[in-house]
Amino acid sequence: MDTKAWTLPPPLREWLSVIPETGLYASENEFVAEAIRTLLAARPDVRLALACKLYEHGAISLGKAAELSGLDVEAMKEALHRHGVSRAAPEDLAETEAMAEAALKAARR
Repeated sequence: MDTKAWTLPPPLREWLSVIPETGLYASENEFVAEAIRTLLAARPDVRLALACKLYEHGAISLGKAAELSGLDVEAMKEALHRHGVSRAAPEDLAETEAMAEAALKAARR
């Protein structure tokens, strides 16, 4: 797991430091991870921006970007275009199959 340090304003540092004492979370990391997941669930615009950037950096496939954003593959292609992200062609059969599976999964929603 990668680690990253950041600086929080004093009130947030204090709040975060006592989270494990509440018994609701085993660690500060567990709390932060859930907070991020909750934010992403509540903010489709943030999910879409994140999916576009991860795709642009080559970290995820088009199918994974669609899944993360909550869009179908065609809508994800359009979103990438709107965000100025060039699409790469699938590199191999496995990626093409993964994209097809993601499209089918999205269609069943």
